[in-house]
Amino acid sequence: MISGRCAACKYLRRRCPSDCIFFPYFPPNNPERFASVHRIYGASNVAKMLQQLPHHLRGEAADTLCYEAECRTQDCVYGCVKTISQLHQEINKAECQLAKTRAEIAIISSSGGQGRTTTTSTSSPITSSTKL
Repeated sequence: MISGRCAACKYLRRRCPSDCIFFPYFPPNNPERFASVHRIYGASNVAKMLQQLPHHLRGEAADTLCYEAECRTQDCVYGCVKTISQLHQEINKAECQLAKTRAEIAIISSSGGQGRTTTTSTSSPITSSTKL
């Protein structure tokens, strides 16, 4: 028997067996971590998911389940998909800005250093004599 019960066994009010699947991933000093996962997925489903994975992936899976459960509690409709969508939008904006900047650099470098001034989308002048 493991000294002390993990957060899952405490929450479920049961003995913590020596081979408890939850013990390494839901420590007794963080009961909220298991409570949020249990509220969304249920203890038996989490145990099944963890048992199906190789040992070296279980920690990351438990962290992911915790993150997804917390996101789902904050936004019950979209959950973590909302965050992922926002990050995709930011990436797309950054890629567009990068493409515009590269195009401006190509235009400036092809002008042959004639000292022309080109304005960017943010209205900041860039001269062809400026080294980038």
